Amino acid sequence: MRMYDIILKKRRGFELSPEEIDFFVQGYTKGEIPDYQASAFCMAVCYSGMTSAETSALTMSMARSGDMIDLSGFGDLTVDKHSTGGVGDKTSLIICPIVASLGAKVAKMSGRGLGHTGGTVDKLESIPGYKTSMAMADFMKQVETVGLALIGQTGNLAPADKKLYALRDVTATVDAIPLITSSIMSKKIAAGSKNIVLDVKTGSGAFMKTLEDSTTLAENMVCIGKACGRNMTAVITDMDTPLGYNIGNSLEVIEAVRILRGEQQDDLYEVCVVLATEMAALVLGIDANDAKALVLDSISSGKAYEKMLEWVAAQGGDTSVIKDTELFRKSKHSLEIKATESGYIGSMNAEEIGKAACLLGAGRVTKEDVIDPAAGLILGKKKGDKVSVGDTLATLLSDDENSFEAAKNIFLGAITFSETKPEMPPLVAKIVR
Repeated sequence: MRMYDIILKKRRGFELSPEEIDFFVQGYTKGEIPDYQASAFCMAVCYSGMTSAETSALTMSMARSGDMIDLSGFGDLTVDKHSTGGVGDKTSLIICPIVASLGAKVAKMSGRGLGHTGGTVDKLESIPGYKTSMAMADFMKQVETVGLALIGQTGNLAPADKKLYALRDVTATVDAIPLITSSIMSKKIAAGSKNIVLDVKTGSGAFMKTLEDSTTLAENMVCIGKACGRNMTAVITDMDTPLGYNIGNSLEVIEAVRILRGEQQDDLYEVCVVLATEMAALVLGIDANDAKALVLDSISSGKAYEKMLEWVAAQGGDTSVIKDTELFRKSKHSLEIKATESGYIGSMNAEEIGKAACLLGAGRVTKEDVIDPAAGLILGKKKGDKVSVGDTLATLLSDDENSFEAAKNIFLGAITFSETKPEMPPLVAKIVR
């Protein structure tokens, strides 16, 4: 078997066999296939596409390229969630303790943020003492006893994806649906959970900007997940506007705590209820209405909040900052952005607002950048809100006062005003099962 023949076959639009796909994946992971041939293969996929059978074979081969976590000892109670990324997206911090409080086993590995999207691991590391890495035996034991463990991705989880994504990123082959699907699903399959809920973002702050593209990606991932023996649901949610009001690492933990205490019911709350409902329905084998009732009770009764405390403590986190969020370290400087005109917030470019938060120190442009856990911004107004002159549109927070001017300009450039209230897109556009 030769890589040249595989590239030529795919370039001509023919379907590859599982053996041919596995030859490529394993050979490239081991360094036996050079970057230039892997690049040609990815470009051929961009032009010719892949069938569901090919995408399934690519996903499973990539999943098998490294460690495969065995969660079969927990039966059908394991559940995982993946978001395609967004601004202010702290849903994992909220829904994981909710579903764990209902008896699910959540063995979750998450990534760090890069660019305008925040990473769950970065947010958790803003909690003093929280350990985002642990031995696999300790990880499994915590899942068994607490029902929830959330750590950073292991170095050998789907290494083929890590290597291939870095290549795709510099060869203009990131946006091919089969390659996106296999990239996401290979990690989820390798992570071992029987039930998987996907939060597919759509809008200005998402990778997929249109509902049509988001739906295509969601349907592909659900199809591939089912073909790989997983129970799947994808929820397509709005990311035209940042989710919630806090953008930044400890700021988002604080907002997650408010949701779990029942102190805040807004767009973030609604999206979390939907995601947790779908996770509970899959794990418990019940319909969505019954699952939603359990989710709402978990929040209102305080069970989800207590589970968060138990989970954070189990991973070495200082729960005093969860019990009293005022104890989180504060930024040295703050700046309020005031409205200079009246009307309604007509639009918010979530990606640009994420970039403003990144500039303040809340994110990283390169993997080597150091994050300031306290930095970020707090929205005072969101799309559709009425605004009067002098109202606070946002509060910027940073230890670096020199970053304010540029961040303010980016933020103001990301919003528009309207004389009339704009039409609001649904928070949940579609659910794909």
